[in-house]
Amino acid sequence: MLYYLFQYLESEFSLTGASVFQFITFRSAMAFILSLLISTIFGKKIINYLRRQQVGETVRDLGLDGQVQKAGTPTMGGVIIILATLIPVLFLAKLENIYIIILLITTVWMGLIGFTDDYIKVFKKDKAGLKGKFKVLGQVGLGVIVGSMLYFHPDVTIKEQLPVSEQVVQVDGKKKVFGEAHKSTKTTVPFLKNNELDYAKALSFLGDGYQKYGWIIFIFVTVFIVTGVSNGANLTDGIDGLAAGSSAIMVITLAIFAWVSGNIIFADYLDVMYIPKSGEMTVFIFAFAGALIGFLWYNTYPAQVFMGDTGSLTIGGIIAVIAIAIRKELLLPVLAGIFVVENLSVILQVSWFKYTKKRFGEGRRIFKMSPLHHHYQKLNYHESKIVVRFWIVGILLAVFTIVTLKLR
Repeated sequence: MLYYLFQYLESEFSLTGASVFQFITFRSAMAFILSLLISTIFGKKIINYLRRQQVGETVRDLGLDGQVQKAGTPTMGGVIIILATLIPVLFLAKLENIYIIILLITTVWMGLIGFTDDYIKVFKKDKAGLKGKFKVLGQVGLGVIVGSMLYFHPDVTIKEQLPVSEQVVQVDGKKKVFGEAHKSTKTTVPFLKNNELDYAKALSFLGDGYQKYGWIIFIFVTVFIVTGVSNGANLTDGIDGLAAGSSAIMVITLAIFAWVSGNIIFADYLDVMYIPKSGEMTVFIFAFAGALIGFLWYNTYPAQVFMGDTGSLTIGGIIAVIAIAIRKELLLPVLAGIFVVENLSVILQVSWFKYTKKRFGEGRRIFKMSPLHHHYQKLNYHESKIVVRFWIVGILLAVFTIVTLKLR
């Protein structure tokens, strides 16, 4: 809203300084500050409200040090993250931008799924929460909506670099480096020089005209990534500050990629896919990062509030959608390595236990407990040490992800 207000003041009254709101960098910085203030100042009020409503976490005794003491800690704190993200975005972003619309839908959609799950656990006293099939159905539904919007909406296009021989100097003296904007199912493959993969080619066996069915593969990939990353974030949210801190590192990294992808000068310099209008996502991402960091003020050990599925499912969904929108989803196994490892630890543990029980009559375990962070707790590492070390690993993965811009 402020963007449109200052745009009007500049055009009608030539208000000094109003043009600063045209800059994505300025609005991103303002969004970060505003979301940080909202999450820290109003976060305390929300926590107190949750405490008065007796929205406390029910904790099973799994033999983990300090776990039982956390019983009764307010949960559903993901509401803080959601509100602290949405308010700055509504004030500072271009709300007609298709990428902002998609991210707003993602935030509300995943927030409602997580909220429903938490509500059933807390108020209905059902520890199982929302049935798994309904969670997956919600994640798949979001994937279909996001994938369809990214493929079919006319404002979602890419521009590819022209061969050197076709890069001509135009009448205005500027060199034409990129071709015309067009729809595409291409994505970026890390570490390769010719680093583009067209999902539609998976249907090349259909013969001529297979490209028009490329949306099927694109939507399928979107569904898979949204479901996988949101579940990964959900599993990572097991000890104080782990999910929020790890996610903040990831989204700040994605902000760099979004800004570069939406800036024609840097896209040319770094030889990355230029995605018109995608730079506006930087405003949303910085608001989201500020919300996560502000939430950490209350979520670090000993946590005064837990995010619950309201927060963790929303976080995972947003990270997945941003990566897909800027065509960097194949970097997620590196950037979101923490989520991937947490997911794998559970899959391996369950699979190995079932296999050995069938084979030997007794289930055996790879880890002392899964997800992986609980394994280290069982080894008597303090959870603060586990969290900080996971953050350090997350920072290293983020740096390596950024380096892939030039590492080919």
